[in-house]
Amino acid sequence: MNTDITYAEVIGDPIAQSKSPLIHKFWLERLDIKADYRACHVTPEELPGYIEQRRADPLWRGCNVTIPHKIAMLDLVADPGGVREKIGAMNTIVRQADGSLIGTNTDAAGFFAPIADIDWSGKHAVVIGAGGAARAVLFALKQAGVGEITIVARNGLKATGLLMQASAKGSVLPMDAQLPAADLLINASPLGMTGQAPLEVDLDPLPADALVYDLVYAPLKTGLLRAAKQRDLAVVDGLDMLIGQAALAFELFFGATPPMEDDDQLRKLLTA
Repeated sequence: MNTDITYAEVIGDPIAQSKSPLIHKFWLERLDIKADYRACHVTPEELPGYIEQRRADPLWRGCNVTIPHKIAMLDLVADPGGVREKIGAMNTIVRQADGSLIGTNTDAAGFFAPIADIDWSGKHAVVIGAGGAARAVLFALKQAGVGEITIVARNGLKATGLLMQASAKGSVLPMDAQLPAADLLINASPLGMTGQAPLEVDLDPLPADALVYDLVYAPLKTGLLRAAKQRDLAVVDGLDMLIGQAALAFELFFGATPPMEDDDQLRKLLTA
């Protein structure tokens, strides 16, 4: 490993499942940029020390942030864009030329890009989960004019707080509740991810024209998406959001636009 070139990272606990290094290395190679992108396992206890260490490294461009650090990061870096108030979670940290660190969130735009051609005005969406990813999803849905949002979560109080923060009309259901007849179902929880508990949900209440969107990408063909396809429902997998949010972060880290014309090759690499 070349330790004398600039680099960015993805951090989380766990982190072995992350496909972000594959994505960023693919783009760096295509653009012939002499830089690196790495995965770094950081526990919650190690997070403050990690940030201070990287803050002092002039070769470090920044990092993507995954479970469980997206909310904790709010207290560790500057927030010039008001991410705390707008979304309540950070997934991208960027080192400035003067050594200061700023946080932003590319999840919201990355999530919405695959479904942006659909008019969601007045529609009903169900979001499973109440963590950092769910916060970005709620922000995007509210911006898109979704009429009603139902959050399905273990912690009802936390989920209610998310609805209030998003100024969204909606309700909260426990994990074992029957789904409403919604137009859009999003899994924004880690359930169904490799190493996590399965997501057990009955899709029968969804109408035939509903869309099911799973943010989990490891495995890519989750149990939720398989069940949706059995009902011939439209689906969106986690790679769409992963690539979308990564493209925005890549520009922040390396100052270049990813070669999106190579998306087909990238997806083949990620699903090999």
